[in-house]
Amino acid sequence: MPAKSKAQQKAAGAALAAKRGETRKGDLREPSKQMYESMSEKELEELAGTRHKGKPEHKD
Repeated sequence: MPAKSKAQQKAAGAALAAKRGETRKGDLREPSKQMYESMSEKELEELAGTRHKGKPEHKD
């Protein structure tokens, strides 16, 4: 599932880093925290790896 905005992609990247142990879970903000708890590492990789060219900063 590709990311719909740059913000969603960044949040997925932060959640993925926490899942891998590169950052602390406590440092995550709410959207990333929800992604961390509800998504697998593979799903987060798909969201974070989406090309962001042409994506809006935030989804309306």
